[in-house]
Amino acid sequence: MSAAQTRQRILDAARQAFARSGFEATSVRSVASAAGVDQALVHRYFGTKRELFLATLELPVDPARVLAPVLAAPRQHLAEAFLRTLLELWDSDAEPVILAAVRTLTSTPDGPSLVKGFVLDLALSHLRPVVDDPVGSAPTRLALVASQTAGLLVARKVLGIEPLASMPVEQVVALVAPTLQRYMTEPLP
Repeated sequence: MSAAQTRQRILDAARQAFARSGFEATSVRSVASAAGVDQALVHRYFGTKRELFLATLELPVDPARVLAPVLAAPRQHLAEAFLRTLLELWDSDAEPVILAAVRTLTSTPDGPSLVKGFVLDLALSHLRPVVDDPVGSAPTRLALVASQTAGLLVARKVLGIEPLASMPVEQVVALVAPTLQRYMTEPLP
């Protein structure tokens, strides 16, 4: 078997495992076993479990790098920084790849589980410590943030609903950030 075939076999096994069990419950060992390869080979091709997961999604960005400026923002401006970062990413050269990944992932049987895992277990997990006030509220807060931003992505970029689709970034931030800020930091009912 060629290196490309082995790599693809690992990716296929990983997609199925992550979709079935989620990011946290999937081990590199289980992926290696399902692919019929040694665990060391998974690490050789993909590095960490996190990098393997990102490879299954085929996204051109690393959420940790993208969210670094957001995490550095003052708490009262967290939503503005987060939303501005997302909108600028969606409007960047990465847009075609991100949209293709969203369309592909939402139209394949394992897609929704992988997207959920990516959004909640990887991308938004960086915000968990920042928004977990009171302790234990982060899962609810992040689910609300995910619902708002996913809807915004679909309306703005996939469906092209006007005037939202052509609205300047700063106007979208001004309109949507207050809701996200409430989800992130204000008392929940």
